[in-house]
Amino acid sequence: MASLRRTLSSTTYQEQEGFVVLPSVVVSSCAIRVTPVQQQQQQQLQQQQQQQKTRDFGSSPVSAAGVSQDYTPFLLALLGFGSSSSSNSSQGMGEKVVVGKSSRGARSAWRRFPILLGICFVVGLCAGIFTPYSWTPNTGQSFISHFSEGIKVENMATSSGGAAVGVANALEETSGIGSKAREIVGIDAVVNESSIPRKLLIVVTPTYNRAFQAYYLTRLAHTLKLVPPPLLWLVVETEAQSLETASLLRETGIMYRHLVCEKNVTNIKDRGIHQRNVALAHIEHHQLDGIVYFADDDNVYTLDLFEEMRQIRRFGTWLVGMLVHSKSKTILEGPVCDGEKVVGWHTNEKSKRLRRFHVDMSGFAFNSSILWDPDRWHRPSVDPIRQLDTVKEGFQETTFIEQLVADESQMEGRPPGCSKVMVWHLHLEAASGLLNHHHEQTNNM
Repeated sequence: MASLRRTLSSTTYQEQEGFVVLPSVVVSSCAIRVTPVQQQQQQQLQQQQQQQKTRDFGSSPVSAAGVSQDYTPFLLALLGFGSSSSSNSSQGMGEKVVVGKSSRGARSAWRRFPILLGICFVVGLCAGIFTPYSWTPNTGQSFISHFSEGIKVENMATSSGGAAVGVANALEETSGIGSKAREIVGIDAVVNESSIPRKLLIVVTPTYNRAFQAYYLTRLAHTLKLVPPPLLWLVVETEAQSLETASLLRETGIMYRHLVCEKNVTNIKDRGIHQRNVALAHIEHHQLDGIVYFADDDNVYTLDLFEEMRQIRRFGTWLVGMLVHSKSKTILEGPVCDGEKVVGWHTNEKSKRLRRFHVDMSGFAFNSSILWDPDRWHRPSVDPIRQLDTVKEGFQETTFIEQLVADESQMEGRPPGCSKVMVWHLHLEAASGLLNHHHEQTNNM
């Protein structure tokens, strides 16, 4: 038994690169020993195995990376393919088992690996493309499929809240899935009105030195301050900016621009024409985009007027109530409408019946892009649009409107039906005999 232990302790089991060598032993009735012939055969087999392993290791791609061991059999076993060969050789009472792989099998396995990857990719791609519709989840699918069918949603608001509401309303009208769309988009909550963009209102006010100037400007400033923004107030004075007017405008808290008409208006009958032309040139030069409105400082305006102006696309008009100078009666001047369509005009002055459009200067508003973008509105002329001081008094409005629109078909009656008076011209200035010479003012305000 001592000889057997020495023999086993001197025997080493070698396992390299997937090869297992089981040495042969001789078992006798009294002792276990290895004959010299078997030792010689064992050494020869070991040399052959070493040479075989060297050839296989040199052909493996792992050896090129400088790895000391060959993991190819392990990788091939994980992939489920590979070739292995076993050879059993025995001589006498000894037996030797060799487990390994051929170099040809390793090379063929690595060649098959990219092919299998390509096949898997193609199969997955086809499965994703040709999956039946009934297998897909239902959440949001109807919402997406209706968009893919070509539903066109027009005139939606540009803000996120307005756009979401427009999408849901359009889907509800076209396919009856508005409630589902509202759940998906998450717009069941009330949309904040401040998130909806408003058109810029460009209010042009000519003013000059007189007794009621401060009163008129302050009253108009309080009205404009109640109008939701954005609003730009263009106040035009003659000759120079007065300190009193500049101080009043700064205290209003309204976005304004203080302009000056430098033209000599001493011998001009209507200075307001040139003041408005200065504002028009300013809008055209800076290409201000909004709705232009001529608001004289001695008129009275309702807040509904400014909300209606924001609905104008090209040119809008409305009624103006006027108290005659004798304050004995009230007359209306402006359009007669069928809905938003202008079909006629109100007028009571015989001298103005020859006018093409019977509108007061505060009875209309228009899109400012008409001034600086003639191609958009297909204007026949590219000449600047200005008010004319060469025409007869009372015809300034109609000659100016004729430069903006061709006829009533390009006008919009506001509000629909034109049944509401939103502007009043009351002539509240005192008569000439009310103030004596001691109370008259020669300076501004």
